[in-house]
Amino acid sequence: MSRERTIGILIFDDAEELDFVGPYEVFTMSNEMFARSENTRPDKVLLISENGQTVTCAKGMRVEAHCSIADAPKLDVLLVPGGMGTRREVKNTALLGWIAKVAGTCEWVTSVCTGAMLLTAAGPARGKRVTTHWAFLQTLRERGEAAEVLEKIRYVRDGNVVTSAGVSAGIDMALWLTGQMHGEDHARFTQLGMQYDPAPPYAAAV
Repeated sequence: MSRERTIGILIFDDAEELDFVGPYEVFTMSNEMFARSENTRPDKVLLISENGQTVTCAKGMRVEAHCSIADAPKLDVLLVPGGMGTRREVKNTALLGWIAKVAGTCEWVTSVCTGAMLLTAAGPARGKRVTTHWAFLQTLRERGEAAEVLEKIRYVRDGNVVTSAGVSAGIDMALWLTGQMHGEDHARFTQLGMQYDPAPPYAAAV
């Protein structure tokens, strides 16, 4: 049986919905597939906001957090989404300090989209190879905090830091991470459970 982990997903006002909802679906579907095969749900998946209150996301979705950064338990995995809210939160010293502290004891530290900016600003991704949304590549490069900002790639691993490109790329990254934590066979089983087999409408037209 896979060991238990606590996965914390940071949320904040103006976070991009799919940046965190996609990975949340992956991690919780992983639990459901474990429940089918082994009658267990090894991972605890938490949505964490700075003050524990509801946030309003970039497209208007309102999401209730499970806990605040002060109340959050010790995390094994941290995921930071992107969205327009990152432009504000990159100046939030309390939140950046929390990211830096929590990341120090995490097995994996991850981001989606412009969440990479929070990881470089807070320190965990500083001096590492990262990626982000295609429209933010140059801005992240100009900040000068990453060793290299890669483009035309879905996700990048540098040590225990994994950054992914925009929005839907977070699903790919979360499935890869599930494979790292629980094995590739289980990750593929989770992918099957999600019926995730992308064929974008324009590419799939016949």
